Amino acid sequence: MNNKMSRRQFARLALGGTALAMLKGCAFNQAPTPVTPPPQTGEVGLTPSPLAPARLILRNDNLPGFYVRYYKPFEAVDPAQWTLSVEGLVKNPVKLSLSDVQSLPLISQVSRMKCVECWSAAAKWEGFHLRSLLEITEPLPAAKWLHFHCADDYYESLSIDALTDERVVFVHRMNDQTLPDVYGAPLRLIIPPLYGYKNPKAIVRLVFAEEELRGYWSTVGPYSEEGTIQPGRDHPLDIAETRQIQGGEVIYPDGIESDE
Repeated sequence: MNNKMSRRQFARLALGGTALAMLKGCAFNQAPTPVTPPPQTGEVGLTPSPLAPARLILRNDNLPGFYVRYYKPFEAVDPAQWTLSVEGLVKNPVKLSLSDVQSLPLISQVSRMKCVECWSAAAKWEGFHLRSLLEITEPLPAAKWLHFHCADDYYESLSIDALTDERVVFVHRMNDQTLPDVYGAPLRLIIPPLYGYKNPKAIVRLVFAEEELRGYWSTVGPYSEEGTIQPGRDHPLDIAETRQIQGGEVIYPDGIESDE
């Protein structure tokens, strides 16, 4: 695999700004555009501790090349203080620092995230496979699901079977750099066959469980619990023209994934 992002790849990512005007009139078969709830009293990170410097407040933003979507505004996680708590139905519950996570066997892929808002964006992702976590924690036989809890209070649930697919990456690097705050640092999930709402960001806690936990968006709107990408239309931000998709993982031969 080529571990460097080519000039052509970065140039395509920069095209995202030209795609914004195309989003009007977008029609697709899965669900309407999600609406982020308004700020609530006591939101995470909106009142930084006076003992610590304030960090960037993350919120929805149509950044060129790859849009940003969060459940609600929150203060970016401090990587020096961050830990990943892994608990539930495991023999060895652990708390991992960022350096612990970065020391796990590194995997890399270029893949596209598809949003129910009818846009998609691709990037090079690097991180670890679930099997590395399984070796450390040793889940019990009853553990069938993994529950995700995030710094913005978002929550989601995915089956262990789905997460063991080779295309699923727990990401801490993006486009040959440490994962940026705006895209879910220090740790996010990329699972290409599922809509973006099944790709949690800014993960702080993982819980192995016997039962599924219904994710947030499937409890507040007409979003499927499984989140499988459906046939319909797509506006790839790195290509800047409407495409018809057949469902499942979205791959374009003329997108940046063709340089993988």
